[in-house]
Amino acid sequence: MKMTHSSVAVAQALVSRPREKHWGYDLSKETGVRSGVLYPILGRMLDQGWLEDGWEDQSAVQGRRPPRRYYEVTDEGLRELGAMVKAAERDSRFARPTFLKAQMAM
Repeated sequence: MKMTHSSVAVAQALVSRPREKHWGYDLSKETGVRSGVLYPILGRMLDQGWLEDGWEDQSAVQGRRPPRRYYEVTDEGLRELGAMVKAAERDSRFARPTFLKAQMAM
């Protein structure tokens, strides 16, 4: 998978909580990646076998809204996405200014 700022941001969000269900809307808000970019990235990650998806239980929403699709990181995905994040940390194209790193650590 091609490493872009958006794909790296999504990978970071996914590996930060690898055993949780991830919702597209929440990933978009967390990463700042627009839905038109996010969902194709998630689709490619699904195709690679890095994610599995499913649908929220219909009884949980009780007809208030349509069920949401969720994404879960596979074991292979944890390895591959983790490797992508580590590669991005070493790549100067993905470097963040020091003050942003300090703010994120808070």
